[in-house]
Amino acid sequence: MALRGRTITALTALAFIGATSACAQKDDAQLPEHLTARAVAAYPHDIGAFTQGLVIHDGSLYESTGQYGRSSLRLVDLSSGGIEKISRLTREYFAEGIAVVDDKIYQLTWQSGIGIVYDRMTFNTIGSFHYEGEGWGLTFDGTRLVLSDGSANLRFLDPQGFEVTRTVQVHDESGPVVRLNELEYINGEV
Repeated sequence: MALRGRTITALTALAFIGATSACAQKDDAQLPEHLTARAVAAYPHDIGAFTQGLVIHDGSLYESTGQYGRSSLRLVDLSSGGIEKISRLTREYFAEGIAVVDDKIYQLTWQSGIGIVYDRMTFNTIGSFHYEGEGWGLTFDGTRLVLSDGSANLRFLDPQGFEVTRTVQVHDESGPVVRLNELEYINGEV
């Protein structure tokens, strides 16, 4: 899901599918919980940014913007919407989801199968990793990176060697939920 427009809205509750209930095998006793969201604030945002990933970590807003030739990683001032720090990707990459893990930021690319690892303080590239298929959304569950690729599957990756340690299919009462994109990990749920 790309965010475009003048504001980013903060939510008290995110509309998401709980990882525990939605990822279990489909049966009537394990239907996913349906949550609602309520906007509590609006903040200025760069209308030219094609937002693909958004993380608030330690009071700082990190944003991944997409589009070939315009992709970037940004540190954004929440109150003004101004860019405090930026790292631009080369033209062959379309940036997607990001996750912050300690002093690193992990960023996916859409169809290149390449993830980029940055130093969180300097935004310098300090590594990369490969994955099969497309990169859409990314989050961190406290132990593993969780990657979506547009399918109904979430892949859990070791953030050191990037091997897949677990795959979970997300579904609701109608079956697999495809086109999973921007991911968040909140209170034990994706």
